[in-house]
Amino acid sequence: MLRRWPAGAPAVHGALMSRPTVTLKLATSLDGRIATGTGESRWITGEAARAEVQKLRTAHDGVLIGVGTARADDPELLARTSPPPRRQPVRVVMDTEFSLAPRGRLFDALDRATLLVIGAADGDAARRKVLEAAGALTAGVARGPVGVDVDAALAAMLERGIARVLCEGGGQLAASLIAAEVVDRLEWFRAPMVLGGDGRPGVAALALSSLAAAPRFKRVALRELGPDIWESYERVS
Repeated sequence: MLRRWPAGAPAVHGALMSRPTVTLKLATSLDGRIATGTGESRWITGEAARAEVQKLRTAHDGVLIGVGTARADDPELLARTSPPPRRQPVRVVMDTEFSLAPRGRLFDALDRATLLVIGAADGDAARRKVLEAAGALTAGVARGPVGVDVDAALAAMLERGIARVLCEGGGQLAASLIAAEVVDRLEWFRAPMVLGGDGRPGVAALALSSLAAAPRFKRVALRELGPDIWESYERVS
């Protein structure tokens, strides 16, 4: 299994950061849904959009998902490009209680890419050992208001050489990163369909009390990818 960690800390506007730079990727319907109410999500966006996501993976040291997405989608999280990337990003799963089952495509690909599971330091110790025995690396950090503390989890990634991380969902993890004001860039792929209020949101509840409190982003690029739209945003300080 791989035990390699890419070196280097991120710099933004010339200043050294104490966390990785964070890019949030969303692939949604026009109304911001990532799946139907029954959980169907393959595929909302088209082939061209999915190919760009593969390229985004190669540009990052780590690809991050929540444990709910890991269970629902059984993803491999490998970067599939032609030619293949020089190295695969570290696959990172945020899993407070280390509850991820040690099977599926994440574990099948351990010979090609490292898997890091980040949970609470006081999470289930027995389950954590099972994950390690199956070949995953683990890190225990402080708890936050919902799940693990975002800043502590990002610091754990940086300590392991992950200087740039691409978050691919789900909605609760996306909301936690946005609420913590750590999303530096947003890559949003939108498909020309509407899933409605019973669809699963790309960003879970933020509990905002006013528009003034809403996190704001500046659009820096817009491209057409067949029927889909790809928009890039940067966080407004």
